[in-house]
Amino acid sequence: MSLIGETAPAKAAPPDAVKEGSDARFMADVIEASKVQPVIVDFWATWCGPCRQLTPALEKAVKATGGAVKLVKIDVDKNPVFAGQLRVQSIPTVYAFEDGKPVDGFTGALPESQVKAFVDKLIKAPPVSEAEELIAMAREELAAGDVGGAAQAFAQALQQAPGNLDAIGGLARCYLAGGDTERASEVVAMAPAGAKNADLDSVRAALALAAAAPSDTAAAERRLAADPNDHQARLDLAKGLAAKGKLAQAADQLLNLIERDRDWENGAARAQLLTVFEAAGQGSEITKQGRRRLSSILFS
Repeated sequence: MSLIGETAPAKAAPPDAVKEGSDARFMADVIEASKVQPVIVDFWATWCGPCRQLTPALEKAVKATGGAVKLVKIDVDKNPVFAGQLRVQSIPTVYAFEDGKPVDGFTGALPESQVKAFVDKLIKAPPVSEAEELIAMAREELAAGDVGGAAQAFAQALQQAPGNLDAIGGLARCYLAGGDTERASEVVAMAPAGAKNADLDSVRAALALAAAAPSDTAAAERRLAADPNDHQARLDLAKGLAAKGKLAQAADQLLNLIERDRDWENGAARAQLLTVFEAAGQGSEITKQGRRRLSSILFS
């Protein structure tokens, strides 16, 4: 069992993912079985050199699908009937069957990368659920600035799929964008403890910034105007700006502080900057530009 956010290990192939076939079993192992999932038939012979190169690559690629595709190997010398019906004239010859019919194939040994591509092409993508469609629509609306429409779509997605982290994170982001930190916190609390999701992480970081912010940025601005080297005033100003959602301005103040004294208060500015990056989103321009500028400061 993997934790949420961890990459799950590859699914093991079932014992019958690769099997020896025969004319007697062809209807059951290939025709009928292909009505359930794709079946690849490898026509080969013991004396065939290229077959010895191709078959291991086919087996590896099929097993890697975790049972989504099956392979049936047929020795044409012992089982000539269906090879003849399919007009196999040279070996190795490979056919892919779906719904009881051949849908693709090739002759001769192929490089392993091409064999893998042939097998992977047979795997059908799972149908998109209604919740996933709603989440995709909500993200588009949020990107277009329609926070209300996005919130409604995320909420509908949650009704379809309670506990969906993308929907929870998206809805929390909508409340945060609307300035309702209390509702954003309530939505974030719907996610399991320790759940990892980009939107959730971003909202959590933004809420942490808001909770730690001073109530009055004007005082920090006055102190900083009087003394540009008042690092505490600059940090307080950055926190206040971040709490108001002005993350680009907050990052700028923090980068200025780091440039002036990177080690001040054991790197307090840098720690705050990383929280700002998390709140902005790791793929945001604020984070990308900020990281470039930070690297320039630290390594110049």
